[in-house]
Amino acid sequence: MSRYFVKESQIGDGRVNIIEEDFQHLKKVLRAQIKDELTVCCGGFDYTVEIEEIKNSSIVCVITDINKNYTESSLKVTLFQGLPKSDKMELIIQKCVELGVWEIVPVMTERCVSRINTDKDAQNKLARWQKIAREAAKQCNRGIIPNIHYPITFKEAVEMASQAELSVIPYEKESAVGLKNVVARYQGITSGSIIIGPEGGFEEKEVKMAEDRGVKKISLGPRILRTETAGMVSLSLMMYELGDVSNGRT
Repeated sequence: MSRYFVKESQIGDGRVNIIEEDFQHLKKVLRAQIKDELTVCCGGFDYTVEIEEIKNSSIVCVITDINKNYTESSLKVTLFQGLPKSDKMELIIQKCVELGVWEIVPVMTERCVSRINTDKDAQNKLARWQKIAREAAKQCNRGIIPNIHYPITFKEAVEMASQAELSVIPYEKESAVGLKNVVARYQGITSGSIIIGPEGGFEEKEVKMAEDRGVKKISLGPRILRTETAGMVSLSLMMYELGDVSNGRT
């Protein structure tokens, strides 16, 4: 069954209005017909709907059932990702959305080769990244579309990350403490954050800054991981160790 995300303003009086890009996809690509069933997501709930009317700019659907989405984790993990080169960010967003990330924050660190030089450039990239997050969320039955933030500085990232109940920063020069050693003391938490460096890694002063704000330095093992791999591995481990328990199913 096709799956679409809508805003609260599109729901009312037992009906859902599907508009814009989703409307175009349903009408022109899928050739939607009256009585077709769809799944519509909003605010962590899945609405089973039936197409009632196809208009020139919207499709009106009748709500036939409502259920709480069961794919969202009780653990909300924010990934702070050092800006990588080329289109690696697109892969990181796609896969981390599939793995259950709550939100992703691009970070400009000292060793970032990739730079966003203008506000227009940032807005264009952000629109592209958010679209990738949306498509990935639809593909894997997420209840929400993870938010992709505007790029921030490393200092700002540390301040944000330190607000989580558990915040970690994988670092290649750390060998004694792994993520499993750390999470054993944090069972039952609902928020976590992970700070990942770009291709060149972190400056030592950046790691020190993070540690001073309570971010825990960890190892991901004896092998050096690429930046696009490190976030996925860290997220998977944190979700697994802290119990990625879905809402309503196991």
